[in-house]
Amino acid sequence: MTVDDHPDRPAARSAGRPRRPLYLDSAGLEAQAGSFDPVQEAQAAHESAAILVHRGRASDDPELTARLVALAEEVGLDTLAHLWATRPARSLPGALWRLYVLRDWVRRDPAGASREYAAGIRYAAVNHVVAGPADPPGPEELRTLLDAVLRGVFEGDLAVALERAAAFARVVSAGRAAESEGEAAATQAADLLATAEDLTASARAWRQGALA
Repeated sequence: MTVDDHPDRPAARSAGRPRRPLYLDSAGLEAQAGSFDPVQEAQAAHESAAILVHRGRASDDPELTARLVALAEEVGLDTLAHLWATRPARSLPGALWRLYVLRDWVRRDPAGASREYAAGIRYAAVNHVVAGPADPPGPEELRTLLDAVLRGVFEGDLAVALERAAAFARVVSAGRAAESEGEAAATQAADLLATAEDLTASARAWRQGALA
């Protein structure tokens, strides 16, 4: 699995309740992603990522956080791909895209993710500790881990969330390299390792106030 393997209405403000985030519905995201102007598309990608993170981190509504964590299910992963997938890996939209792709993979293939993760622990024990799934890291534990990583983006330390995702990708990369044969598996393991490096760099940029 690599980040390239994969290839809806704003509510009015009601009294005493915060406005739902802009771009949280598929219609809004598709409108932003549908421009043919590369400059406008790039601007829409970075603005939508910044708005989602800002609105999520400014809210103390657990329902909103849950919706942000499950954003790919609500609007469709393809919609997020159209908006974010072509942005630089070491940018806010690029980092968010990689987090949602990792979560989507674990939810679609929890048994495979668990198998590769378990195989990688012996080669990446420190990263296993950083990622922090419950032991033993079975399918449900990994689904819980990736949900927790995305919750951290919106209600915790975003840099730590990125570092946990990077650690997860390193463990899976090690497991895939050890357990699978063939050029395709080796390439996928290398791509996952590159994803981990990009997420680590994005965490560092966030701490420096430079992730946009």
